[in-house]
Amino acid sequence: MAQRQNRTNLECRPLEVRRNVNRYAEGSSIVKLGHTHVLCTITLEHQVPRHLMDRRDANGKKLPPTGWLMAEYNLLPRATHDRTQRERQKLGGRTQEIQRLLGRAFRATVDLDLFKNKTLVIDCDVLQADGGTRVTSVLAGYAALHDLCDRMTRAGTLDDWALRGEIGAVSVGLVDNEIRLDLDYIEDSSAQADINIIATNTGKIVEVQGGSEGGESIEHPQFLEMLTVGIDGVRGLLEQMKPQLR
Repeated sequence: MAQRQNRTNLECRPLEVRRNVNRYAEGSSIVKLGHTHVLCTITLEHQVPRHLMDRRDANGKKLPPTGWLMAEYNLLPRATHDRTQRERQKLGGRTQEIQRLLGRAFRATVDLDLFKNKTLVIDCDVLQADGGTRVTSVLAGYAALHDLCDRMTRAGTLDDWALRGEIGAVSVGLVDNEIRLDLDYIEDSSAQADINIIATNTGKIVEVQGGSEGGESIEHPQFLEMLTVGIDGVRGLLEQMKPQLR
């Protein structure tokens, strides 16, 4: 049985947020969710992928220029108990999956029309892992985007605030037939079910990823309860982030 220390089943781990941690990046942050720590940096490139250079509608009419966003995820070698090999030649399936998840999440909240002919590259590097690296990467990415918008609007290089709202993420699991919020590694490894929920501060769902583990299925009412717990958890984390982003 995976035991919890110093928190209830519906309580997240301590959240610590620092932004503007890299002197060279256009936006940056370090987010610590319990013992999972993620560094996020944002690079603003003055180009877009080829498929966006000549956008046209269904009638062949040329569309106005827009921007693009892509995300990369990396688990540093000693982020885990044993050293993890660097993915030098080819990205593993898990890494690719997380990168696509992060890209979709951030594109859902950034107004890319404000970055015409530019690409935002969001790098999320896991410094230390104890479960929930992808949800912590979402939180770190949001904090770094907030940092970028704040710095660029103050400098007058961005016409308007580029974030459509607040976005966060959290994991919810079924452990020992109990619903638990924000699983650490031990809980995650013994969970009967595990889902990651990306949502806004207003409760809108951006993405839900995950499902049952070990061949056990989830009852429909139980899944809906997990979803509700996760949305409330995201709201709580974003409330904790607000004063730390100032």
